[in-house]
Amino acid sequence: MSAHCMLTGVQPGFGNRVSHSHRRTSRRFDPNIQTKRYWLPAEGRYIRLRLSVRAIRTVDAIGVEAAVARIRARGVRV
Repeated sequence: MSAHCMLTGVQPGFGNRVSHSHRRTSRRFDPNIQTKRYWLPAEGRYIRLRLSVRAIRTVDAIGVEAAVARIRARGVRV
């Protein structure tokens, strides 16, 4: 599975690695993706989300119910 966040949709960025001699080779900037388990009281079950650390802070601020509603609005299955 690719490194992308279920809530924010952040994906890897691409760029160049530049050596001392200034030779360029391609590289990939991966987001800080963590797997986190949350209790979803409305459904009476745990859900496992793949989130960036910024999205984990967002879930802490808005609550898991609102975060799951946003994820489902993006069309991602939870």
